[in-house]
Amino acid sequence: MELEKTSLIDVENATPVMTIETLMLLFLSVVMGAILTIVVLPGWLPGLAVSITGEAPKAFWYVSRGSAFVSFALLWLSMGLGLIISNKLARLWPGGPMAFDLHQYTSLLGLAFALFHALILMGDTYIAYTLNQVLVPFASESYRPTWVGMGQIGIYVWAAVALSFYVRAQMGTRSWRIIHFASFAMFALALIHGLFSGTDSADLWVIRLYWFAGGSLLFLLLYRILSNPKLPFLNWISKPIPSQTSARPSPPPSSQKKSITNNAPSRS
Repeated sequence: MELEKTSLIDVENATPVMTIETLMLLFLSVVMGAILTIVVLPGWLPGLAVSITGEAPKAFWYVSRGSAFVSFALLWLSMGLGLIISNKLARLWPGGPMAFDLHQYTSLLGLAFALFHALILMGDTYIAYTLNQVLVPFASESYRPTWVGMGQIGIYVWAAVALSFYVRAQMGTRSWRIIHFASFAMFALALIHGLFSGTDSADLWVIRLYWFAGGSLLFLLLYRILSNPKLPFLNWISKPIPSQTSARPSPPPSSQKKSITNNAPSRS
């Protein structure tokens, strides 16, 4: 019991695992990596020129798809770690504080891969995305704009959730937790984006991946709800509703009423 209390206290007082400078350097590296890949790679590797600049360019599309799956896997891992932080699963492995640190690392790293996934598409001459079309949801009409736009919104929600680690002290734990509920909407947007805009969605291994990711997170969510009796809405559900008759005082028994009558002062 003491171990459980210690783990929860450490998690509540945990600080971001990356400094803000390290985080900015990470995202700057992603942007510069995408730019160098788009500009420099064709010149450095002439053998890829046909794949990159030919009539049916595929290299940037393959890189974008690969980074998308890495980002989705990190998102799944981050949410799974977030769901087990305060229950017995985390206390068995890897421990509450370690799970919290890994939760942050995978969230930020997955966000970086999602950013790379979007930016690298500007190098694909077949789709020909501009920077504005990459950054503004539903701005492009060249390829499945509705489903692509949902993925763009998901990235912005992901950024808000991930960056909330750095302003947690200012907003308070309660507000920080409320923002984290958006993680479920974020995962749903990412899943819908992958299903309806991905060219690999019909492949059996991709279908199994999506089913496993969604099903496992649903299991962890239900396990966390049912294993935590302190959740407010569970207490509200389990609390008995008083009936109208129980709210009224019950009349005294006949023997008690007779005793009260006999002891009453008589009038003169």
